[in-house]
Amino acid sequence: MIKSDPIIQLHNIYTAYEGANRPTLTDISLSVEKGEYVIIGGPNGAGKTTLLETINGMLTITHGTATVCGYDVRKDGNRVRCNVGYLIQNFVFDPLTPFSVEEVVIMGRYGMIGTFRKPKEEDHIAARSAMSLLGIEDLKDTPIGQLSGGQQQKVLLALNLARNPEVLLLDEPFSNLDMFARDMINSLLIRLVNEGMTILIVSHAFDDLPDRDVRVVVMNKGKIMMNRVSAPGSVEQMIRNCGPGNIHA
Repeated sequence: MIKSDPIIQLHNIYTAYEGANRPTLTDISLSVEKGEYVIIGGPNGAGKTTLLETINGMLTITHGTATVCGYDVRKDGNRVRCNVGYLIQNFVFDPLTPFSVEEVVIMGRYGMIGTFRKPKEEDHIAARSAMSLLGIEDLKDTPIGQLSGGQQQKVLLALNLARNPEVLLLDEPFSNLDMFARDMINSLLIRLVNEGMTILIVSHAFDDLPDRDVRVVVMNKGKIMMNRVSAPGSVEQMIRNCGPGNIHA
C-alpha cells in the first residue's frame, strides 16, 4: 500500500507580520497526516494563532516550504483557503449587522462559487446541511447581530463546514459556549475527525477528546517545543509539563 503525502507539510518555515522587525514563527517544521486530530498548546503569545494563519496562507512566509492539501501555500494561497476552514478566535458583530444566519453560512461557499456568481442549489444544500449539524436551522432567518456570542460561534463554524473542508483550523472554539453547546461541538468534532477530516485546534479545554490518539504540539516564543502523539487522557498534563516555567527556548 502506497502511503499518501501529509495533508499539511511545513519545512523550516519562518513567517512575519507586515512591518515586523523579526519573524513571528522561527524554523517551524510540522507534518500532519489526513484524519489527524491535533491539539496546539502553549502560553499566551507562543505563536499558536500565527501557526494557524500560516497554514491558511494568511501570512507572508519569508523562508521555507509549505504545502497544504497538495497546494504550495506561497503560490496557491487562494486554493488552500478553498480547502481549509478557519474559525478565528476573536470576532464581533454589530447588533445592526443585517445578514441572516443562512446568508452568513452560505458565504462559506463563495470561494467555490466564484466572483459575481449566485449560489446554486448545491450551495444552499451544503449551507442547510452545515446548519443542521450545528442545530441552528431555526435561526436561519435571524440577523446574526441579534444572536448571543455562543450562537454566533456556531454560525461561523457552520460557515466553515459549508465549504466541506479537508482541513479545519479552530482557534479557541469553546470560548463562548456553555457546557451543553461545548459537549455538542466536541461530539461533532469527534465525528468529523473519525470520518477523515483533519482538525487542528488551539484550546485550553481538553475534555471529551476523541477516543483515539491525538497529536500534541506545544509552542513557545514562535517555536515548536514538542510534537508528539499521545493518548487523550494525557494531553492536558503533557501541555502543562511544557508550560512557561518548564520550557526553555
